[in-house]
Amino acid sequence: QVQLVESGGGLVQPGGSLRLSCAVSGSIFSIYTMAWYRQAPGNQRELVATITRSGDTTNYSDAVKGRFTISRDNAKNTVYLQMNSLKPEDTAVYYCNAAHYAISYWGQGTQVTVSS
Repeated sequence: QVQLVESGGGLVQPGGSLRLSCAVSGSIFSIYTMAWYRQAPGNQRELVATITRSGDTTNYSDAVKGRFTISRDNAKNTVYLQMNSLKPEDTAVYYCNAAHYAISYWGQGTQVTVSS
């Protein structure tokens, strides 16, 4: 059974930083394209960032480009999201996703709140 467990969320002031982690177990981590999504209250879930299996290619939404960095450590079965220069509009539940062809797994989400 594949499990994704996010951690690292919390309350941070505008301009601050957080690093999210997502640990994957129950499968071969390196076969998955990994992604971070987020969902704010009343909004649809949106894609934040993706990273290929080897980690050599990343993509970001326009809303976070230049502020967030996705990375992965295949030896630790973990994907990260470094979030800098956080804004109140970044407040959301952040979800980790693992995808391999038509198969997709989700974590339970971690809350990020940006507020003074």
